[in-house]
Amino acid sequence: MSSALADSLGMFAFLAVELSLLFLIVAFLVSVLRQRIPQRTIDRVLGAGHARSYWLAAGIGALTPFCSCSTIPMLKGLIRARAGFGPMMVFLFTSPLLNPIVVVLLAVTFGLRLTAIYMVAALLVSLIAGWALYRLGFARHIRESAVTDEPSCESGCGQATEAPASAGCGVSTESKDNACGADPTHAAVTDSAGGCGATSPTVPQRPLAAAWSEALSDFRSVLLYLLLGIAIGSFIYGYIPADWIEQHASGDSLWTIPLASVIGVPLYLRAEALIPIAGALLDKGVASGAVLALIIGGAGASLTELILLRALFSYRLLIAFLVVIFSMAMLAGFTAVMLL
Repeated sequence: MSSALADSLGMFAFLAVELSLLFLIVAFLVSVLRQRIPQRTIDRVLGAGHARSYWLAAGIGALTPFCSCSTIPMLKGLIRARAGFGPMMVFLFTSPLLNPIVVVLLAVTFGLRLTAIYMVAALLVSLIAGWALYRLGFARHIRESAVTDEPSCESGCGQATEAPASAGCGVSTESKDNACGADPTHAAVTDSAGGCGATSPTVPQRPLAAAWSEALSDFRSVLLYLLLGIAIGSFIYGYIPADWIEQHASGDSLWTIPLASVIGVPLYLRAEALIPIAGALLDKGVASGAVLALIIGGAGASLTELILLRALFSYRLLIAFLVVIFSMAMLAGFTAVMLL
């Protein structure tokens, strides 16, 4: 067996176990939290119509030390909880990039000036992009299959919903939006059972058992995407040498910055793992702007994350997500070139 194949298989096994466990644990915890946090609280804290919600989402993202892939079960939980679309996207952008571990490693490896550029670019672009995507109506591009549990008429959105009996639940998409805080995200929430007024008997489950059942269901729904992303990332890890990255990401040309951000995407590496690699590249003469672009592109939009997001987003929203990450990477890279 060649060393490249051995490296690829070893990385595949490691990532398959690590990401599967992370996904199940995070999905379970999110499900438990959703059972315990009232809908009114979610609307108040993460409603798309409140400016403070965007800052709170950025703070939550910064305090959750998730890699780009383990943000997905958290994101799915927020979608099901009908949190505001704009704040959800801010969380998705900031969670893998701005947690305290990453910031400390950046400061130690690159110094305070590069760290400040990185943080400002990540936070500023995340906030603006989350608000802009909400205002442009991208919430309608969340796939309906991302939401599998519709609240009942009596408990939906944290309040009773009055509707004519002849219409079942009787709440149109528009009226649901109004009841839930007028967020277009709710347009993506549909009742797969044919109406939330269904009267079929259900067997009550204990809260923890129900949370675990939901986590397993979520995991099964994304397992194929997860394994596909890991397989591609592991192949690249084993067969694309670090010298190739250094060769194509180094130099003084401004093209190295967008190129470095693109190179980072196929590499499934957490920001904590990318930073030491980027530090070594910086010591070998790779431009600081290209190094920042590589970190943001790789940690903010890994190929595995993109494949997982395909289970939740339409292609338009997926492309918009990529555009935001690349914009963030290039803003940080070009700012570093101008100021350093």
